[in-house]
Amino acid sequence: MADRERVLGIDHQDTLMSRNNLAYAYRSAGRLDEAIGLHERTLADQDRLLGADHPDTLTSKSNLAGAYWSAGRLDEAIGLHERTLADRERVLGADHTCTLMSQNNLANAYGSAGRSDEAIGLHERTLADRERVLGADHPDTLMSKSNLAGAYRSAGRLDGATALYKQTITEMERVLGCDHPYTRITRDNLAALQVPQES
Repeated sequence: MADRERVLGIDHQDTLMSRNNLAYAYRSAGRLDEAIGLHERTLADQDRLLGADHPDTLTSKSNLAGAYWSAGRLDEAIGLHERTLADRERVLGADHTCTLMSQNNLANAYGSAGRSDEAIGLHERTLADRERVLGADHPDTLMSKSNLAGAYRSAGRLDGATALYKQTITEMERVLGCDHPYTRITRDNLAALQVPQES
């Protein structure tokens, strides 16, 4: 990133993209304070240089919301996810893949905050939208099924969660293969659900 700043300047689009990528790497490494600071700076610069409605600005907004979520700052994450979803619906349209990702991210944030009814409703909507737009066998659609099963689990709807996990695993194995990360995650989630809970 330092080389891009030196050669291209701090406001160049490639420099901003590098800064966003570095912030994401910090988040992945658990360096959340650094990630959040860099995401906030990148979002402010992209908003200033590209405008609030530019797709890269909207991506930075989504990334910052994700960093807030990772840091447990759920109120900030939810608020920013809600604004990002509304902006993407307005700018990109309801059926754009980035808009559908924002729906998914907001549903996950609702679930993390214990807002189970909102999480389930939005996961159901996202799944229906992805089936319609992407098709039933698209990896994002399959992951939406897994996410909905997880929301059912969090809400205590264990029979529904178990049935949907099993259906999703069968479909993932057929479409993605047994060793695909999505298949393995979903299989692990089902296994965790089936482990007797200690009282």
